[in-house]
Amino acid sequence: MAQVIKSATAKAKEIQIRSGNVQLSGELTIPAKAEGVVLFAHGSGSSRHSPRNQFVARTIREAGVGTLLFDLLTQEEETIDTYTAHLRFDIRLLAQRLVDATYWIKGQLDYLRIGYFGSSTGGGAALVAAAELGEIVGAVVSRGGRPDLAGEALPIVKSPTLLIVGGLDYPVIQMNYEAYMQMTCEKELKIVEGATHLFQEPGTLEQVADLAAGWFSKHFSLVHFNGQVESNPTDKRR
Repeated sequence: MAQVIKSATAKAKEIQIRSGNVQLSGELTIPAKAEGVVLFAHGSGSSRHSPRNQFVARTIREAGVGTLLFDLLTQEEETIDTYTAHLRFDIRLLAQRLVDATYWIKGQLDYLRIGYFGSSTGGGAALVAAAELGEIVGAVVSRGGRPDLAGEALPIVKSPTLLIVGGLDYPVIQMNYEAYMQMTCEKELKIVEGATHLFQEPGTLEQVADLAAGWFSKHFSLVHFNGQVESNPTDKRR
């Protein structure tokens, strides 16, 4: 279980992030004294309002980490993709929008460490974005993700990465295992027994949320100094 050290009642702020020629809508929530913020990258058919995403985000905030839930596609693009299914697999586009959101956060709240929580195709986009941004991204968690879609970016990822897959999600287990073997960063692959792709079975999403909160809390409390990992001795806001 992730240790609860903060209140989850921090006020959410509706924001708009510019990416290319579109505006992406988001919901930013930063608990008091947070050291990091997790950007959510969900798959097609989901949104920042998804009960699953909201539940995981709430658990992460209870561990003292901020969250940014935002949509990688506009409403118009989602409508088009429902019929064409071409944007949900445009990993480069999705990753670029995640990168743009990361730069927006760093421009507004530079003291916060950055993490990514990706689901389904969002997991692949998160890893491509992490590979591009390097040490800017402090940790990545993929839930039922498609890290295989990150392709040649996998061995470039430096961010500590946790891959979480349902024990009954057999094709995705294999995809994650093959991706895991290509990665050279700090990494773990966790199988949630009895869970299918959406973790709808009782207690399974709670396991995902606890694993994610623990992963981000662990890696946001560390800093790299002269090539070594040490406990964070300072806070830029002080």
